[in-house]
Amino acid sequence: MNKLLLAGCLFLGTTTLALAEGQAPPAYVLAAVADHARPAADTKRDQDRKPAELIAFAGIKPGDKVADLIPGGGYFTRIFSKVVGPKGHVYAVFPDSFAQAVPKKLDDIKALIADPAYSNTTLVIRPYDRIGGDEPLDVIWTSQNYHDVYGAVSVFAVAGTSGAEETAKMDAAAFKALKPGGIYMVIDHVAKAGSGEQDAKTLHRIDPAKVIAQVQAAGFVLEARSDLLGNPKDSHEQLVFAPEIRGHTDQFVLKFRKPKA
Repeated sequence: MNKLLLAGCLFLGTTTLALAEGQAPPAYVLAAVADHARPAADTKRDQDRKPAELIAFAGIKPGDKVADLIPGGGYFTRIFSKVVGPKGHVYAVFPDSFAQAVPKKLDDIKALIADPAYSNTTLVIRPYDRIGGDEPLDVIWTSQNYHDVYGAVSVFAVAGTSGAEETAKMDAAAFKALKPGGIYMVIDHVAKAGSGEQDAKTLHRIDPAKVIAQVQAAGFVLEARSDLLGNPKDSHEQLVFAPEIRGHTDQFVLKFRKPKA
């Protein structure tokens, strides 16, 4: 069965078919990934990160308003910009705790936004409870970041609150920022079942069941999940930066939807 397909009951939620088996990503997605303006450092990671398949799974399309939540150096931001096109918009969103602690980490995104080729992209810096864009959004996407917030990892921590409290605020803000029917995509490294904030902080992994429970508590419905980035050989016991597993961790892909009603 195609890795993007999974139907039936799952713990804490029910999935639906996401893409027809064997269906290729749309041409506008393939063109965005093939854009020659993308840095070589990014394109070298495509085989492992599978951006075309993931974006097709999310359903991002021309004209969409998308928030790339904690986008790092802009790997997905660049692709989103080309997918949504001139009628769409991309918000590169950072939590203010991160921006204040390590302002130099925003230099790559600032350079991207200054490039006329990405004129439909805006930098947004806000606290977790106000995460979003300047208009109702079609998609909010966060890749390999949920564990950082949940584990209160260094610059993602907010004094006086736990990481779990901050991810709950982030999820609630995402729900508010999305249009009815909007999509919330969460991609991250798999941790052992039952692991908590400590493993999120030390191993940079998170139990997908905890993500599902938190996001559903914010009002979302788990629409689908994919094993596109799965790796059954990953024991879930190593730090994700360990040389023998880096770039090949077992990752979950969760697609949540804000109900239309």
